[in-house]
Amino acid sequence: MKAVVLAAGEGSRLRPLTLTRPKHMINVGGKPILEHCLCALKDAGVREVILVVHYMADVIKRYFGSGEKLGLKIEYAYQEEVTGTGNAIGAAEPLVNGNNFMLVYGDLLFTPEVAKRAFELYLRKNPSAVLTAVPVEKTEEYGIVDVDAEGRVKRIIEKPSREESPTNLANAGIYIFSKEIFDKAKRIKASPRGEWEITDAIELLIKDNDQVFAVTIESDEWFDVGRPWDLLDANHWVLTRAEHKVLGTVEAGASLIGPVTVAKTARVRSGAYIEGPAFIDEGCDIGPNCYIRPCTTIGKGARIGNACEIKNSIIMDWTHIGHLSYVGDSVIGENCNLGAGTITANYRFDAGSVKMLVKDKLMDSGRRKLGAVLGDNVKTGINALFMPGVKVGNNCWIGPNVVIYRDLHPNTAVFLKQNVEERKLV
Repeated sequence: MKAVVLAAGEGSRLRPLTLTRPKHMINVGGKPILEHCLCALKDAGVREVILVVHYMADVIKRYFGSGEKLGLKIEYAYQEEVTGTGNAIGAAEPLVNGNNFMLVYGDLLFTPEVAKRAFELYLRKNPSAVLTAVPVEKTEEYGIVDVDAEGRVKRIIEKPSREESPTNLANAGIYIFSKEIFDKAKRIKASPRGEWEITDAIELLIKDNDQVFAVTIESDEWFDVGRPWDLLDANHWVLTRAEHKVLGTVEAGASLIGPVTVAKTARVRSGAYIEGPAFIDEGCDIGPNCYIRPCTTIGKGARIGNACEIKNSIIMDWTHIGHLSYVGDSVIGENCNLGAGTITANYRFDAGSVKMLVKDKLMDSGRRKLGAVLGDNVKTGINALFMPGVKVGNNCWIGPNVVIYRDLHPNTAVFLKQNVEERKLV
């Protein structure tokens, strides 16, 4: 059975990171989110994949190519307009060629067992559709699946309040469909938010008395990346499940505690102290005398200087963090250069949860510890400071001793003017 993986959207809630890459290509735990998704499908037995692409499609195609390096056969379907999941499957229809298929959202992390259980239910029941459902606490953030005692889906309710929700089972975005779904998708209309939703096509299957079943999965088997701080949890999700190996150079006097990956061409200098789970990618140069705390991923060619501390963060490729810097609970884009003494503050004085602007709306992250999100090619002078929850667009310059309290748009320079008094000594 082929899998259709939806990877057409930008992921605007994850800006500024998605200004220079699709959401699906953000690295967590050393690989793009989409690669983790494809590897889980392969481990579940899938060998042929159709990637539906649009935004920065060339980035995805260049990275995955024909799929040979993953042991998959990958074909590409181009979605002309990104107007929802119900529209996206139409782009894949010619390549599906009338067969049953699995449909997966390409920004999900999940274990192979999730896909396997969906396959098993489909083979046992042979319904028109199978969808996966996962228990959640905040029903108002998801499409909620109402099922009967035998697991048949009765309806899908979009983002109900806890009081109105018939269950706590959220639609997990992993389906198996028969070819009937294509006809149903052609009959749906735009939802109130202006998108053609695949869930509306499923509702039509139910209305026409087609069998639709749900398989319930465990909440720790699945993770949905939606907002910037979710990347830190996604990184944790991947690192705690990864098989870690030390292949690179670890100098005498360096300490690796717990599960740590050091890639073949990476170097960990004397005095470095790394607590796992942690991932140090190819070409990295770490230390000397720095502290890498748990759940940190450091990308290819990155340099972490003397006496730095990095905690629960994602440092992307080719970024240089100068000596005496602290990066905590943050995401730092590619090709950044943080001057000596740069600090990302990650804790509020009042110990409250940190808020962050997402698509011009101030959202509560629910996290007591949350630092900064920096886009690509950001440069800071010495002793620059970022307050909790700020975002800095790509190609920004932050001058020495500047404190960043608010988000910065891309291509912005901020410098501190001093009132200097000069006196002649007699």
